[in-house]
Amino acid sequence: MNTVLTIAGTDPTGGAGLHADLKTFCAHGVYGMGVVTAVVAQNTCGVLAYDPVRPELLAAQLDAVFSDIFPDAVKIGMLPDTASIQAVATALEKWQARRVILDPVMVSTSEHRLQRADAAAVMAEMLFPRCELITPNLAEAATLCGFPVTNRSEVERAAETIFKKYGTSVLVTGGHLENSCDDLLFGGNGPVWIPGHRVETENTHGTGCTLSAAIAANRARGETLRDAVAHAKSYVLGALSRSLNLGKGNGPLDHCSAGSTGR
Repeated sequence: MNTVLTIAGTDPTGGAGLHADLKTFCAHGVYGMGVVTAVVAQNTCGVLAYDPVRPELLAAQLDAVFSDIFPDAVKIGMLPDTASIQAVATALEKWQARRVILDPVMVSTSEHRLQRADAAAVMAEMLFPRCELITPNLAEAATLCGFPVTNRSEVERAAETIFKKYGTSVLVTGGHLENSCDDLLFGGNGPVWIPGHRVETENTHGTGCTLSAAIAANRARGETLRDAVAHAKSYVLGALSRSLNLGKGNGPLDHCSAGSTGR
């Protein structure tokens, strides 16, 4: 069986972070494993508090997984501070991790900061070159490239800027574009727009986590990066369309109901 590791923060309500990733892995028929980077008190209404895992314990978790069940792919989510970034970067290098997909989680859907302000530059420097793909949303892409990203031409410029600077493929997710829900994949073959459509729902908690986890699952199964992204986007659109009316805020996606995984 193909195996995938998620390195992420928790969500006690199950809609985002490590919990959403494991549901996504199961839906894709791969064996999921999880390393906790931060214990997060969050729900559909927002983030209440979080506590980063000590870097020594984070490193021990990573060694425990890689030394026993080596993952076919890795998804990285919330990295709350520079110490956690350094621990993960060291482990990826030590174990020569492959097919690493990084979702540069900086701010939650409810606009709560999940990464200390000084950590973004360290993450970019230490982790991006070790990744196969990073998946910033528009706001995260703007932070990484240093200029506003609000339309398709700016998305293309931002993706190319990030690709040339760090040498890793980039998927800029366009769910917040005004007249489009397409995503842009930029790699060695230039820009490729992945078409999508808007799903009218407020239940979007964990959407970015789910997308990057689905990409990692598809890569573990041997799909090309372009196919992995396209199938992951299709899966997320289906999960959004079946979203669950749970909680008092932005509810979760339906990760596990019978339906397409995008193939």
